[in-house]
Amino acid sequence: MGFVFLFLAGRLHFGTASSFAVDDTAGTKSAGAVASSSVKAKTVSTSTAKKNILSADNLPTEKISPEYHQVVKVVDGDTIDVMIDGKTERLRLIGINTPEVVDPQKPVECFGPEASANAERLLAGQEVRIAADPSQDDRDIYGRLLRYVWRQDGLFYNLEAIKDGFAREYTFKKPYQYQLEFRTAQKLARENNAGLWAAGVCGKSGKKTVIATSTNTTIKNNQCLIKGNISPDGSKIYHLPGCPQYNQTVINEGDGERWFCTEAVATAAGWRRAGNCP
Repeated sequence: MGFVFLFLAGRLHFGTASSFAVDDTAGTKSAGAVASSSVKAKTVSTSTAKKNILSADNLPTEKISPEYHQVVKVVDGDTIDVMIDGKTERLRLIGINTPEVVDPQKPVECFGPEASANAERLLAGQEVRIAADPSQDDRDIYGRLLRYVWRQDGLFYNLEAIKDGFAREYTFKKPYQYQLEFRTAQKLARENNAGLWAAGVCGKSGKKTVIATSTNTTIKNNQCLIKGNISPDGSKIYHLPGCPQYNQTVINEGDGERWFCTEAVATAAGWRRAGNCP
């Protein structure tokens, strides 16, 4: 009997430890329920997945940072700078891709400012844990570290950005460890019309839409109508439809000017409302 007990205990321990799920109530469940929950971890809904999977403390196969790192800069929705061993390192986040806003060779893409503002809101000044993925390279061709990112409160940013519609799932050459969870999150975001998947924003298919740069009449999707102008003295001022200077204001993205979909995004990006706007 002693041998049978030890054998069964070993089997249950193995089943729990090998799962990537974290269930806060597992301690009150029977051994059979714990084993069952670990089997279902890969097929749960996004809301459950957000709660239960991918804690940095439960990833036995990754190169996990044992300490937290300060986020020193949010570059855009899928790229951040963190401090590692006294050195600033740029991280390209695995499994996600957000619309372009900082590439000097490309125009600002649909929902790029919103994705960047979301990353700023969730990660700016935060302490984060990071993890590599054994299926991916350590760095990309630009020298950026390829990583997953968790906040101290457990929020898994890579997954969160997709779930809320600020990023698309992105697979580069080889599947990564959480491809299934990320693709499930994207499917639900599209079905729920979240973020860039909303009707009339970037097209229902999610294809990128370039923002108009030189005229006042061609405006992206008839949605992002706020004009982010930069005055000769460098002041960043946005004009709403109906403002006295709205029709006369021409947006030149080559000079750093931008279109915005909401005042909140314009303000987060550093613009202020024109004083003569009603």
